[in-house]
Amino acid sequence: MRSEKTLFEGGPLDGRVLDVLVGLNGLPPKTYEVPVPAVEPGTAPVVLVYRRVPAATTRRLGLPKGWKYAYDPEGRPGPGLRLPWGRPGRAPGTRPPE
Repeated sequence: MRSEKTLFEGGPLDGRVLDVLVGLNGLPPKTYEVPVPAVEPGTAPVVLVYRRVPAATTRRLGLPKGWKYAYDPEGRPGPGLRLPWGRPGRAPGTRPPE
């Protein structure tokens, strides 16, 4: 598997550079979730969420030139896998009313 050194901004991982696995298209995932174990027994573990943003852009065309992760304090996970033939607003595997 190929990995890429990626900078993290904000949150507890501020300033760290970690190896992140890239996908088939050569891009790191849109969200990076870091699970943090619970400090006290009986409490739920915390998940820190980082979103992929362009690190820099080219001058002429404004294309992204590398990626970094920015901390998302709200911490909502991404929508997951979204297929192009799926319809918005409908649960997978359900049929529309006839």
